[in-house]
Amino acid sequence: MKAITEWTPEAWDRWAAWILSAVTSRSKSLDSGPGLSVVMPVFNEQDWIEKSIEALRIALDKAAWPAEILVVDDGSTDETPQRLARTGVTVLTQPNRGRFAARQAGIEAARGERVLLLDSRVLIDPEALVHLKQQLREHPERVVWNGHVNVQSAGNPYGGFWAGLVAVAWRRYLADPRPVSFGAEEFDLFPKGTGFFCAPRAMLVEAASSFSSLFEDVRLASDDTRMLRWVAERERIHLSPDFSATYHSRDSLKKFVRHAYFRGTTFVDGYLDSPGPARTAAFVAGGVGLAGLVVLVKRPKTALALLAAGSAAAGAVSRKSGATASQAGAVARLMPLFAACFGSGVLRGLVLTARKALATRGQGR
Repeated sequence: MKAITEWTPEAWDRWAAWILSAVTSRSKSLDSGPGLSVVMPVFNEQDWIEKSIEALRIALDKAAWPAEILVVDDGSTDETPQRLARTGVTVLTQPNRGRFAARQAGIEAARGERVLLLDSRVLIDPEALVHLKQQLREHPERVVWNGHVNVQSAGNPYGGFWAGLVAVAWRRYLADPRPVSFGAEEFDLFPKGTGFFCAPRAMLVEAASSFSSLFEDVRLASDDTRMLRWVAERERIHLSPDFSATYHSRDSLKKFVRHAYFRGTTFVDGYLDSPGPARTAAFVAGGVGLAGLVVLVKRPKTALALLAAGSAAAGAVSRKSGATASQAGAVARLMPLFAACFGSGVLRGLVLTARKALATRGQGR
């Protein structure tokens, strides 16, 4: 090879062009951010799936962040498949196996370095991914992000109920939203969920593979709580009101009842074998509920008076924790119905847990 001093002008031009190309390529790579895949499990969400994808695309465009979008249709029986066909995104179809199986299939099929988990009722705010991309560039050590999710409650008392409830459960953060992070020791005290969550794909693959439910039927499992606790034991989870989205809750009595019942069951799977404030609160609530049933049988009028007082107190606590007046009112009105449905779901969860434990014990003999 000739010494640099012997290079011709043409050689110098080629060398300069190569350096410029390399620098430009590196700059574009840094600007576009790490490779991103968005995974959306969906089941019978014909009214929301297009809206969610449209909001996602707007946020991606704002951030100048190319991404693959993978929607896993978990055996929808409504117009969801036809609506998806109009969006042009990649769709994976499977028989109904539950949200965990759908999400896992999407994570395994994803090609991006990072995966953004997103639910179909969650609409990303336009600037959310701009903030996330900036954070990943300036603070690469902050690898795991949970979205700040606002519950849409205007004109929807059921959404208002959930907004008021989480205002109490996660008041440490929601009373003063600001950039924070939490680990396993503070897991119960901060909002989290796989409805709007971003982490390295490799981590999510490992978290999903380590998943073990207390139930035999994984369709009823609390996939998000167990997966996120596994993540929190290894990396702090970051929260910021600038990485935000809006969740649209169920908007009918029938859907509210079914959702509360399902949440009671998944609560058992997520917290029964994990000591902490959430499990303690559930045991206390369960004890109060059983005492209430005894009083209801022996003194029905007293029980009804206590129920009304308890509902009013729940609304007042919600209001004091930062909920709006309408949200606190929804908590007060719907708490008796929620308690009955959620409690029934908890009972189902305990039965399912015992059933699996007995089956496992039988197989070990």
